[in-house]
Amino acid sequence: MTYIPHTVRERAEMLAAIGVERLEELFADVPPDVRFPRLDLPAPCSELEIEREMRALAARNAALDPAACFLGAGTYHHYRPAVVDYVLQRGEFYSAYTPYQPEVSQGELQAMFEYQSMVCRLTGMEVSNSSHYDGATALAEAVLLALNVAQGRRHKILLSPAVHPQYRAVIRTYLRGTHAAVIAGEEPADAELDHLASQLDGETAAFVVQSPNFFGQCEPLDGLAAAAHAAGALLIVVTDPISLGLFKPPGACGADVVVADGQALGLPPSFGGPHLGIFAARSAHVRRLSGHLVGETVDADGRRGYVLTLATREQHIRRAKATSNICTNSALAALGAAVYLATMGRHGLKHVAELCFHKSHYAAAEIAKLDGFAVNPQAPAKPFFKEFVVRLPRAVAEVNARLWEEFGLIGGYDLGHDYPHLSDHMLVAVTEINTRAAIDGLVAGLRRIAQ
Repeated sequence: MTYIPHTVRERAEMLAAIGVERLEELFADVPPDVRFPRLDLPAPCSELEIEREMRALAARNAALDPAACFLGAGTYHHYRPAVVDYVLQRGEFYSAYTPYQPEVSQGELQAMFEYQSMVCRLTGMEVSNSSHYDGATALAEAVLLALNVAQGRRHKILLSPAVHPQYRAVIRTYLRGTHAAVIAGEEPADAELDHLASQLDGETAAFVVQSPNFFGQCEPLDGLAAAAHAAGALLIVVTDPISLGLFKPPGACGADVVVADGQALGLPPSFGGPHLGIFAARSAHVRRLSGHLVGETVDADGRRGYVLTLATREQHIRRAKATSNICTNSALAALGAAVYLATMGRHGLKHVAELCFHKSHYAAAEIAKLDGFAVNPQAPAKPFFKEFVVRLPRAVAEVNARLWEEFGLIGGYDLGHDYPHLSDHMLVAVTEINTRAAIDGLVAGLRRIAQ
């Protein structure tokens, strides 16, 4: 059906109602030279021509499946069970938005309830929302929650430099112009959590750490919660949900808020999105959660049902008084994560985590044997999960270009972009997708490039 929202008569009636004769008068405050700029658009194309153009553009991209990819840094190539896309593409889910009307949204609401339940079991926390846009916004919202708990009495966020640099950038954006202008822990020495914890004081609202951290290394979380709570601060932990199939959850270490990026849970890498922001907390903070919280109840006839619950109206309507202005959610991405977790189960998730752990350690051990290379030189004693740092004898850009051009391999992330003292250092990710042959191919490629 052709979409023509208003007839000429209807437009005339609306203009008359507001006392304007011509539509152009509504734009009187816009400078004339920018009202209708020349766009220089190409000539219109047929559907067939546009399809050919899009296919030609897509052919220029490197496909992950046939290529061996060792790029991670927050977006990972994990196996995706076929059932994930099957469920996501069902019309009742694919077109669903936000389930404000429970009487017509029971399927979507139940799926989100199950997602929240699995996230709580995974993280060891008491309550989870559904959900945020990505790990970065989830962490920024966790910081806002801590500041809200402090009620203006604390202004410092103690932030480990080993937290994902893009997450730290998002936090700075969120806090710009607020009373929380002090972000400590930006020096390389602060990567040691004992040193960072010594800076906890009466001004600290939140102590933020990541484990496994941005470099893939596992941080010792035991004792951090006690130190943070002794200073009156909250402990916020960023984690990798896949790692929780193998390691003790942050909730068991006393964390107050746990956040993560859920892209690894059944979502494709794509071009960096869409992602999923996982957010779980202690029940004491349930009223301060942003996003949506789905609860289980019974209707007038005693039948089980699901509804959005425990959300203040300020989050959705009185925005000036809201603790956060995020109220929509990545429902389809959260559904994908729920299908993935339900399909894999605790044993499947543990198996994936074990494969990531052992394959990454095999790759690191083989690379460490190469002349001119060093693995995790910035912290050689720390254990790591599925990512590790490699110091290269050549520039990262040169190494990555040759890996692709000569060997068809997608190399790691250039750490010099975010950490100047780690120029010529590459962050390599190895997941269950990477075969031993692919890992051996990476090692052989690096050996040849170094010659």
